[in-house]
Amino acid sequence: MARRAVHGILLLDKPLEISSNGILQRVRWLYQAEKAGHTGALDPLASGLLPICFGEATKFCQFLLDTDKTYLVTAHFGVRTDTSDAAGEIISRKPVSFDQATLEQMMQQFRGPQMQVPTMFSALKYQGQPLYKYARQGIEVPREARPITIFRFELQQFDGEYASFLVHCSKGTYIRTLIDDLGEALGSGAYVSALRRIHVGPFHAEQMLTQEQLVPLNDKQDWAGLDALLLPMDLALTGLPELQLNEAQQKRLVHGQTVVLSDAELADLGTEAADAIKLYGPEQQFIGVASLEAGVLSVRRLLNTSMWQTPAL
Repeated sequence: MARRAVHGILLLDKPLEISSNGILQRVRWLYQAEKAGHTGALDPLASGLLPICFGEATKFCQFLLDTDKTYLVTAHFGVRTDTSDAAGEIISRKPVSFDQATLEQMMQQFRGPQMQVPTMFSALKYQGQPLYKYARQGIEVPREARPITIFRFELQQFDGEYASFLVHCSKGTYIRTLIDDLGEALGSGAYVSALRRIHVGPFHAEQMLTQEQLVPLNDKQDWAGLDALLLPMDLALTGLPELQLNEAQQKRLVHGQTVVLSDAELADLGTEAADAIKLYGPEQQFIGVASLEAGVLSVRRLLNTSMWQTPAL
C-alpha cells in the first residue's frame, strides 16, 4: 500500500539488541508512514524512551535532541572494556577496594557543570566518519572535551561489585564515559552493564508504548487506532514561550517576512529576545517556531500550511 501522511510523536519503549535506526524503520513500517525520525539514538544494549517523530513533527526533532535526559544505569566495577559497555573487549581487571561511602564521595566530583571527552565508540564525526569506525580499526583520533551538566547523580544500590544509579544530564552526555571516568577515579575501572532511558525532556517512561502494542493494530490495518497513539507535535516544545498570532501576523510569517511585536505582546511574553517561541494561529492551532530578537519575530520552522491554513489566508 502507499505510504501514509502521518504527523505526531510516538513515545516508544526501545527494546534491547536492536539499533535505534532499526526500530525506527520497524515502527515506520507498522505505521506505513511516509516520513519518520528519532530524537537521540540509544545503543543496541540500551533500552527505554525513544521519541519517534512522524511527518511534520520531524521539523522539531532538534528540540528533543537538545533537551535533558534521565537514565537508570547499572555499572560493573572492577572491569574496564574498550567500549565502556558490555559489548566491548575487556582491557583491564582490578580489585574493587572501595566501600559505599567512598563511592558516594567520589560521585560528588561528577555532579554539576563539567567538561567530558566523548568516547571513541560514539557516532560523533571526524573528517566525515563516525568515531566508532575509527575505533573498530584501532585508530585513536583527537576529540575535544565538551561542556555537559550532570543535574542528578544518585546511587540507588551497591553490592561491592555492581552499582545502580539514576542520572539526569544535559544533552551531549555520554553515560558510558561518565561511568568509565568514575571507575578510573576509584582505581578499579567500570563499564555500563545496563542502561535504560526514562525521561526525555517533558516525556517520561509511563507514556511509552512497545512495538508489540502496535503490531495488532497494523495487522488489522487500524490506522485510526495507530494514529490515536500519537502525541501532538507541539508537546516536543514544552517549556518554550508561546505566542498567539493574529491573521495579519500569521500571513507575514508565512510569506517569510518578520513581525514587530507590540509592547503589550512583549510584556505578555516577558522577553524581547528568545531563541525559540511556539507560534499559534488565530484559531489556536500550532503553526511552528520563531526566534525573537529585539522584539522582532523571524520564522525558524513552520508546519506545512496545508495542515492549518484558513480561508482567510
